[in-house]
Amino acid sequence: MAVHIIAEAGSNYNGSVDLAKQLNGVAANARADSVKYQIINTDELYRKGDYAYGHYKIEDIRAIRRRDELTDEQWADIRSDALSRGIAFSSSIFDTKGLDLLCTFDPPYIKTASCDLNNLRLLREIAARGRTMVVSTGMSTLGDIEKAVAALAKEGVEGEKLVLLHCVSAYPSELKDTNLTFLQTLRSAFGTAVGFSDHTLGREAACIAVALGATWIEKHFTTDHTLDGLDHKHAMEPDAFAAYVSAIRETEAALVPKVTKIGPAEAYTRQRARRGLYAANDLPAGHVLTSEDILIVRPESAIAADEIDEVVGSTLLQPVKASGAFSPGLLAPPARA
Repeated sequence: MAVHIIAEAGSNYNGSVDLAKQLNGVAANARADSVKYQIINTDELYRKGDYAYGHYKIEDIRAIRRRDELTDEQWADIRSDALSRGIAFSSSIFDTKGLDLLCTFDPPYIKTASCDLNNLRLLREIAARGRTMVVSTGMSTLGDIEKAVAALAKEGVEGEKLVLLHCVSAYPSELKDTNLTFLQTLRSAFGTAVGFSDHTLGREAACIAVALGATWIEKHFTTDHTLDGLDHKHAMEPDAFAAYVSAIRETEAALVPKVTKIGPAEAYTRQRARRGLYAANDLPAGHVLTSEDILIVRPESAIAADEIDEVVGSTLLQPVKASGAFSPGLLAPPARA
């Protein structure tokens, strides 16, 4: 199965339809498979009032989220623009309102963020829509994931209809902390499609994930990582994102089994780099060859280096000059007892 690369625009459109359309263009030009946003209705995600919210001020977060809210018509415009560029459109959703809107756009999948892995009511509501679900598993234990998967299985969402994205919810995350072999744990434990939501700053983690069996990759991108917003700083700019997609495609190609192990480029190298059998000195016709008569040097010749045991003891049918190549037509095989 080809890897599905999700270009994660997230909230990096900063409440602007024009910027969203630029992001669509970046995703399409990079040849990602889909562009994905976050449709967030602020009052459905955050509790009202003032309270501790990590290192953020909750009112600042609510202000950013409200800035990013768009009308249904604006989202429809963004979706139409994406499709016109030849790239599929979808979104993470966080409530029923966002789910209803997204489903009017006929998305290829519906995404839930890691924060909603344990939101069973929302998961069941999405499952009822009968679409492929892409579920991020950041901040979750194997037991947390098992509970969510079991709930979705009861709703008929299992196997390849469910994509579990391994995710480390740190922004950015270090390559050494990505725990990528957990992909194999997910696949073995649940039998679903698996993928990787990549929060590292490079492309190595994604390529390793693909080699370990990931068939979905999600990556944040932006037009400019210096823009104000929650995700721009750790997102890839256009050229880097295009190179990221290309690296994944090259990794896929490297994993395709080859019928012939030695391809044309390697065969060319072999011809000059492998050794052949050559005469150490001028040798007359009728000479019986000893090991000392034979040079084993580059390039490859008509008789390969590993055939020396068959050549020693052979009789020359014609004279051979020093450094001349031995060939089967010059030799009479040794008499065998």
